[in-house]
Amino acid sequence: LLSSLVAVQTLASVIRPCYGPLGRQKFLVTAHRDTVCTGSAAAILRALQLEHPAAQLLREAVQAQAENIGDGTAFMVLLAEALLEQAELLLRAGLAYTQLREAYSTALAEVLAMLPSLAIWALGPLEDPTWALCSVMNAHTLAHSDHLAKLVAHACWASKEPGGSFKPERIGVCTLHGGMLWDSCLLPGLAIAANPCGQVTAVSSGARVALFACHFGPASPSAPATARLYSLEDLLIFKKENNQLIEKQVAQLADSDVKVVVVWGDVDEETVALAEQQGIMVIQAESRREIIYLSEVLGTPLLTYLLPPMEPGQCWRVHTQELGDSKAVVFEWEHAGAPVLTLVLRGATPEGLRGTEEAAYHGVDAYTQLCQDPRLLQGASATEMALARMLLEKGSKLDGPEGPAFLAFARALRSLPKTLAENAGLAVPPLMAEMSGIHQAGNFLVGVGCEGLLNAAQEGMWDPLVAKAQGFRAVAEVVQTLVTVDEFVVTKVSPSHQQISILDSKKAMESLSPARKETLRTDKQQHPQ
Repeated sequence: LLSSLVAVQTLASVIRPCYGPLGRQKFLVTAHRDTVCTGSAAAILRALQLEHPAAQLLREAVQAQAENIGDGTAFMVLLAEALLEQAELLLRAGLAYTQLREAYSTALAEVLAMLPSLAIWALGPLEDPTWALCSVMNAHTLAHSDHLAKLVAHACWASKEPGGSFKPERIGVCTLHGGMLWDSCLLPGLAIAANPCGQVTAVSSGARVALFACHFGPASPSAPATARLYSLEDLLIFKKENNQLIEKQVAQLADSDVKVVVVWGDVDEETVALAEQQGIMVIQAESRREIIYLSEVLGTPLLTYLLPPMEPGQCWRVHTQELGDSKAVVFEWEHAGAPVLTLVLRGATPEGLRGTEEAAYHGVDAYTQLCQDPRLLQGASATEMALARMLLEKGSKLDGPEGPAFLAFARALRSLPKTLAENAGLAVPPLMAEMSGIHQAGNFLVGVGCEGLLNAAQEGMWDPLVAKAQGFRAVAEVVQTLVTVDEFVVTKVSPSHQQISILDSKKAMESLSPARKETLRTDKQQHPQ
């Protein structure tokens, strides 16, 4: 447990300054040398190279929370640290591992039973979700988070089906360099960051689309797996046959009634001219992720060779949209179920755009959860403080291991508003004392704000109930697993055949006499291989 506690404490020390609306950002440099500025715990943990099994286990739980829920990741890391610290104290006091595990399970069940009673508000089916998404997305962007929350809320609201169901895949996200976040907007259809090549920049109706992840043009004589050319005549023949082949391939695309070609790769100008003669619009995509998403939406494969697809993708029209100095290519459909809106994000730097894009996806995920369970809890750590008060009252009356476990769980919950106060630069001891007194008096809506205590309901600070409940479950599972771990056993990697041969050679050399070793060295110098 001590080893696990140290590993989790190390992770928490990285995440703690990012917790809450006043949390600071981290400028990350990943192993692939990509840079991103974010306050998301999931993004930070994803960029870290972790070796300790306990840290890896916690990261997996956080990543699952981020993918399925979209919120509560920093909360999970800090609560896991606090629960493990309390578990260490209980174990040192003489509580058995099995008793601690069962007592923590009982405390978790009590917390989950109390949570619905604290949900005093719910998002209505016809209500604007902007106010509910602001707190989710505030931890991911540096500025103008309210504007981004409004855009995401508008996109989610407009994408809802008449029956009230919501499909997040109907919302696209496109990032364009240039401008500011305030310049972000919504476009109908699916927009991707791409450059139209040539003079054909739009297809007005009946667009059939083919997607390619290869060079759009003739093969190069220096390409891999190309026959050797021994003379100038061979080179001329090669070029002529290549041109004939590419003309045939473009003609086949035209015969298949393909009107739009999207390429993830280099584009040859002469081949684009041939496509223009056939009335084909050629688009060079900038993002591999976007062309893969386009392949999923269109239902057509991403081909690695210039041949007509068996089933080209179909859409109503394709056109180019200019946004400042950047361009986006928009695909629009007439039938239901297709993407109806694309959130076009603008930013001056790639690092800022990555953080903004992640915030947008988290906002969409949060709205998905609110459509399933619209209940909301008061934010600003008011819920954690209210749960801590309830557990303290109940734990003080319980006998056996459940009593100390309830009190330990309550102390762990109290560490979260304390962290909020520290990040806000407030005086922690008097603030926590005042907050405890208010909650003891029965006002469970009071939380930690920028300048002191505030009423979370009046300030519009909310947390989705489903996110909080799932976070509690995931953290408890991680803690219960680590509490019962006796030790971490790391097996050695089996050496390869080459490594075994080298080791055997070294052992054979060591067994020789000094005179024989000198003879072998002399022979090797005189007859090098």
